[in-house]
Amino acid sequence: MEVEALGPHMNIKIRSQLSVMMFMQFFVWGVWFVTMGTYLFKIGFAGPDIGKAYSTNCLGAIIAPFFVGMIADRFFSAQKMMGILHIVGGAVLYYASTVTQPGPLFWVLLVYAALYMPTLALVNAISFHQMKDPGSEFPGIRVWGTIGWIAAGTLVGLVLKKSNPEIESSSVPMLLGAAVSAVLGLYSFFLPATPPKSAGKQVTVRDVLGLDALALMKDRSFAVLVVSSLLISIPLAFYYNFTNAFLNETKVVANPAFAQTFGQWSELGFMILMPFFFRRLGVKKLMLIGMLAWTARYALFALGAAGAAPLVYLGILAHGVCYDFFFVTGQIYVDKKAPKQLQAGAQGFIAMATYGVGMWIGSLVSGMVVQSFTNADGTHRWGQMWYVPSAMALAVTILFALVFKDDFKADAGHAGVGKEERATASVRA
Repeated sequence: MEVEALGPHMNIKIRSQLSVMMFMQFFVWGVWFVTMGTYLFKIGFAGPDIGKAYSTNCLGAIIAPFFVGMIADRFFSAQKMMGILHIVGGAVLYYASTVTQPGPLFWVLLVYAALYMPTLALVNAISFHQMKDPGSEFPGIRVWGTIGWIAAGTLVGLVLKKSNPEIESSSVPMLLGAAVSAVLGLYSFFLPATPPKSAGKQVTVRDVLGLDALALMKDRSFAVLVVSSLLISIPLAFYYNFTNAFLNETKVVANPAFAQTFGQWSELGFMILMPFFFRRLGVKKLMLIGMLAWTARYALFALGAAGAAPLVYLGILAHGVCYDFFFVTGQIYVDKKAPKQLQAGAQGFIAMATYGVGMWIGSLVSGMVVQSFTNADGTHRWGQMWYVPSAMALAVTILFALVFKDDFKADAGHAGVGKEERATASVRA
């Protein structure tokens, strides 16, 4: 029996259910995704093979809106759909842990991504359906997703590593992800009922992709922001795809998977500080700082590759500035810029451009670049390689600085994190 939310806020049972759901949702992703590159290098994959493996996630992000908008939202309760997707996804991820050839693994991971990525939207739908005031209630639920990602990195990179020093270069993280996915799938059937929100409605491809938002591209500033967001997502892929492999190979820091969780802690901290900076700096300055942070982060990795651990840690901790100042600020701008009837479509459009197309291109490019810095013995010239995405990010920063016009004035009422949290939660940990 569904327990209704009481008063202006959810009761403790529903809040606990949603928090556990969000924790496991991002634990499943974070426990294997971070270390996959290290594992694939270990079993003989080349840089381009690893780039293609990671690109499946981006292709899944492109597929997800079709699945959620045209199927799940019209015919199935969200909690039941999520249960099925996670149970089947767990089986597919388990099978992926046994595949050791690049071609077959690409297709298995693509199937998995097509199953997992729609659940990012479904956990939000389940959460919002139980809330009286999403702006104040959702951040407290969504934060458990980031905590889940941190917990996954801590488990693999610190706790289990004590008994299995080679865990990050093994298939064990995939097996852990598969097991937790199956548990989350079963758990989902006991979540509060969330009926399909578009039952009986005709939904078109244009609606799903937010193509009506294309009209906003006539506005120079909006177009520059979309193009810049797509372009900056290309060097961004280097971080997600190859940082763990870089840290494991160079051994510049201890417990790499755990060390990478510092980036999520940084993201949490800067999200709290976002309103302060947003009101004082505005859109353009904040986004420029975020883009410059990507340039600096990769330069720090390059300089630290020879053994300067403090520089590498600083690069990891830059994640909060890198992500929050550019992407979250951009989503706030889009939300404010778009007419009310186009806001949802505009957010979907920019998410498609960045986490779909941009990151997909970045995954392929990063694999080729890493391969070009591979030595005959299979090791890599990481100190040189990291300057490539640093230069890419700097070029995009210069372009953005020259052509973007900040025509949006921040106001206190729009500087909170409730709305942008909702915009980012469906695509990111």
